[in-house]
Amino acid sequence: MQAEPGNVPAAPGRPFAARSILWPGYDAPMHDDRRRLAGTLAVLAAAACFGTLGTVSRLSYDAGLEPIAFITWRAVIGSLVMLAIVLLRHLRRRGLLFVPGVPHRQWAALLVATGAGFILNLALFFAFDRIPVALALLGFYTFPAMVAIAGVVLHGDPLGGRRLAALGLAMGGMVLVVSGQFDPAAGGAFDVFGRLLALVAAACQTTFVLIGRRGYRSVPTEHASMVVLGGGAIAYLALVVGTGSAAALTLPLGSANVLALVVFAGVVAAGIASFLFITGIRLVGPVRTGILSLFEPVVGVALAAVVLGETLRPVQIAGGVLVLAAVALLQLTPDRLTPEARPATVI
Repeated sequence: MQAEPGNVPAAPGRPFAARSILWPGYDAPMHDDRRRLAGTLAVLAAAACFGTLGTVSRLSYDAGLEPIAFITWRAVIGSLVMLAIVLLRHLRRRGLLFVPGVPHRQWAALLVATGAGFILNLALFFAFDRIPVALALLGFYTFPAMVAIAGVVLHGDPLGGRRLAALGLAMGGMVLVVSGQFDPAAGGAFDVFGRLLALVAAACQTTFVLIGRRGYRSVPTEHASMVVLGGGAIAYLALVVGTGSAAALTLPLGSANVLALVVFAGVVAAGIASFLFITGIRLVGPVRTGILSLFEPVVGVALAAVVLGETLRPVQIAGGVLVLAAVALLQLTPDRLTPEARPATVI
């Protein structure tokens, strides 16, 4: 098959050499400074998109939509968005409809990542039901530390003083931002299972980030995002039907406001966010991605203050400043990775 303009079919086991949707003028390999800037912006944008979920889901729940229905609608719409992008790029002869030469082990890795995303959402959903949301988020956002430790152990990624400092600043800022949401009146009974679920979600996110580095490197980012979201959508639909909750999915069809909310969640907080997140992992690697992802609760808290009228406490503002300081410090930190440990630069 003849290569289509802008793409080179991948040889088995080799990265897919594709022109970036986000950065049309940048073809792999990318200069380190440009790669770091592009990856940082991609992860921050993804974190901002994911950060809208708290407010959008709250508005949806207040309108009567059940959480499992919200998650299902989000996954279905997100997968359809990525399918539309794949088809559009194919019709414009800028992308392949089917990806040839991908080794079976890479498809298997992509399926593992899809499963991790599915379990992640379910674990957080049930954790929110058992313990205060702030406590669940404190458990979940330990995943950047898990990613950093796993990167050192599994791949020999050097952390260095600046990376450690950035990780410390970001984690400290996250604690301040999230703990500012804690309502003592909501109770904080020690629920072992609820807290364990939050840590399971963190472990799943860690798995997703680590696999996203090179686990399915021959698969273009838009195809990978489509598989992750599509697989999740199928699993959620099966769960909803299997538990007899299918009727809960009909509410958006009878309410323009709820439909607008789930469409926003699917397009922005699923399709676009997932594409940007996988792009960032491939450009800057898992450790940087994990640290930069802590921008998500900063956006979430700020948006809740603007839209929902929630109080933004000084301690949360201070936490946001610490996270932004970590981002700035990371940009000043060059990568010192071995060739084997370098992140994939093709997206």
